[in-house]
Amino acid sequence: MLKISDIDVVIDELLPEIIKTRQVLHAHPELSLKEYKTSAFIRAQLSKLDVEVLPPFLSTDVVALLSGKKNGKNVTLRADMDALPIKEENTFPYRSGNKGVMHACGHDGHTAMLLGAAIILEKFKDHLDGSVRFVFQPGEEVVADGKELIEKGILRDPKPIAGLALHGWPGCPTGTICSKSGDLMAAADFFKIKITGKGGHGSNSDQQNNPIVIASKIVNGLTTIPEMEFSADDSVVISITKFVGGTASNIIPNEVIIEGSTRYFAESAGKRIPDLFRKVLETECKHTEIKYELKYDRPYIATVNDPEIINGCKSITKQFIGESAWADIHDPVMSSEDFSYYINGNPGGMFFLGMGVESAGLHTNAYDFNDKAIMNGMKFLVISTFFFLNKNIFHHGNQ
Repeated sequence: MLKISDIDVVIDELLPEIIKTRQVLHAHPELSLKEYKTSAFIRAQLSKLDVEVLPPFLSTDVVALLSGKKNGKNVTLRADMDALPIKEENTFPYRSGNKGVMHACGHDGHTAMLLGAAIILEKFKDHLDGSVRFVFQPGEEVVADGKELIEKGILRDPKPIAGLALHGWPGCPTGTICSKSGDLMAAADFFKIKITGKGGHGSNSDQQNNPIVIASKIVNGLTTIPEMEFSADDSVVISITKFVGGTASNIIPNEVIIEGSTRYFAESAGKRIPDLFRKVLETECKHTEIKYELKYDRPYIATVNDPEIINGCKSITKQFIGESAWADIHDPVMSSEDFSYYINGNPGGMFFLGMGVESAGLHTNAYDFNDKAIMNGMKFLVISTFFFLNKNIFHHGNQ
């Protein structure tokens, strides 16, 4: 009979190696869909285990299957592995060696923990009543590559009874597992608007069709959509993140580029937004010679957690990691995740792993995944896998 103490012993022995792995990954970040060395490193580590490493479904993805003593049920564990185009300002020895690129969202930690979970679960594979799929995913940050992987069929055979993912989360106590049922993370759409007018000398503004003037009105119109068209309960957010036009103080430009994102939870709200954008654009451009082009993409759907998955994970976290190791999240967050596609129609949950209240924020040049959280993260992935495949393998008298 497997004991929790058996797992704890292996975690304690493995932890220094996984921390070192995390720091190696941090020092060698790669951008989305360019994770060539990262995926090669992962494949090399998995080749040491008794797992089936599958050929790539796309390019740099790594998917492996661990078979237990029985066939049928499957738990899928996923980690993202891409980095961000940010210049790191940290000075520790394992800081990024790839200029202008860094692991500012903790995917180095996610990848290291999943490798650790694979090593631990492989040691105890004869106790597994089913299989475990390990997904090391590229392209989470900019292209929602998880969607394409799902479309390529990575979850079809076997279909998971539970899909789980961890994401490091600043502000939560170190090592705490945090989540909620239902909506956890928002959907995210991205837009680019090109406003074309007639430029010329700044002294002849009356003879021009100044795209900056119209673009400014468009920005004002777009940012009032949440207040004018939706209720506060709809939680619609429209952010203008880029406004580019002009080259000099005495030249009216020919065009302006506006870029940004929209976020929401209800699909009914998301479907309305592109038409509301067009309404604003038409209103501001009519009766002028200004033209517009709208590109509107919808790569990220909302992340919606299955209540049974969340309740089960909450119970075993409190029981086998510690009562204070779990924290309920009461309000969903407006950031987005393409793990949403893994659990869209499949049971599963996204969980936050506390990085500490003093942690730098995600997507900042000072962020670093907190190695002190790795032990709880690995243990959570391992015991959750056993819980969903074996249900009652652990009990109070078997710790």
